[in-house]
Amino acid sequence: MGNYAELLESVSLPKVARIRQTFSDEHLRDIPKAIRQALKRSGTLDRIQTGEKVALSVGSRGIDNLQLIVRTLVTEFNKRGAVVTIIPAMGSHGGATAQGQREILHRLGIVPEVVGAEIVSNMDVNLIGLLPDGIPVYLSEDALKADHIVLLNRIKPHTAFRGPIESGLLKMLAIGLGKQKGAEACHARGFEYMAQTLVEMGSLLVEKSKVMFGLGIVENAYDQTYSITAIPAEHLMGEEPKLLMQAKSLMPSLPVNQLDVLIIDEIGKDISGDGMDPNITGRYPTPYAHGGPEVTKMALLDLTERSHGNANGIGTADFVTRRLVEKMDLEQTYPNALTSTVTGPVKIPLTLDSDFDVIRAAVKTCNAFDQSMIRLIRIKNTLHIGEFWASESVVEELSKRKGEFEIGKLEDWVFDDVGNSVGKGRDSH
Repeated sequence: MGNYAELLESVSLPKVARIRQTFSDEHLRDIPKAIRQALKRSGTLDRIQTGEKVALSVGSRGIDNLQLIVRTLVTEFNKRGAVVTIIPAMGSHGGATAQGQREILHRLGIVPEVVGAEIVSNMDVNLIGLLPDGIPVYLSEDALKADHIVLLNRIKPHTAFRGPIESGLLKMLAIGLGKQKGAEACHARGFEYMAQTLVEMGSLLVEKSKVMFGLGIVENAYDQTYSITAIPAEHLMGEEPKLLMQAKSLMPSLPVNQLDVLIIDEIGKDISGDGMDPNITGRYPTPYAHGGPEVTKMALLDLTERSHGNANGIGTADFVTRRLVEKMDLEQTYPNALTSTVTGPVKIPLTLDSDFDVIRAAVKTCNAFDQSMIRLIRIKNTLHIGEFWASESVVEELSKRKGEFEIGKLEDWVFDDVGNSVGKGRDSH
């Protein structure tokens, strides 16, 4: 136990109750059928001729049904007589290495023997052109060798900027398939101009490369596949903004506007590009995005295994456990910051030995006059907020909204011998 222990001895934790909130769970029940229906659109599958090579982009996010979606796409391409190659489209992720990006795909279940297509991973790119101010635009050399490029991505609000096109198909094209050099170029102007840069780069790449179409996925509040839309390349600029609006309308949120303390059990690149979605936490890495609750102090407890040591986003918190920091791999984490030019999210916050210490430190420093009435919420991660734990003051507020929540009884926190939590959120989600 550190020398700070005496300063935390007087801190008492408020009792917490399990809360369940309900969102619409409307989603696609038959993914292959939905994909086949989407591919009936003119300008998509019908453009493939027998013997042609298709480069299918796959990113680094833990998208629902990703393996099934990729396998179904490959099957449909094969029926047309195409030869499919999967290209990791991850910018600088995976430590900005070819092997790192291949390993990310494997962890997501994208392996040749399962999805039916080979993976070709390297970081080589070709210069496609220059934007009016001289910023270079790159594209994967492997993708350029194909007769057709197909984009695949989830469409959702970005974590660091706002615009008609945010995280989706054009981002996959300009940043994902641009590899590290393309991602770096896209971030050169900074996030203040990212929306404009994406449109400019995307327009140039659609014009000068062989993008055939994009398959846009929208998920509901439970991260289930809500819709799948095939968009011919020439319609990407006009139609992706509509899917972004749909995604925003389905986004879940915490049911409060202000919190003294937010505890998050785990972060990771498989959850969000920033480890945790700022649209949920209200903590953004740049001043060019907004939304979510006002949080005074935020604490993080762990890093997901599937993040493979990439702890990007850790720096937006106030307190973290030593366990999380020890799992942080700088070689995996720092390329994100060096490529995006945003360094704050990789800084290491105040680090304490255990969950108990971290949670008490957050409570102590949140400036709540009465610690017994502190406004605290604990979530597993930002992908799963249908169930969470809340302190008494939050429970009182939510109980007034009749019928919206299922509220359990207030309970004490439980910690093991080394101060790590058991129950009360960690193993109850």
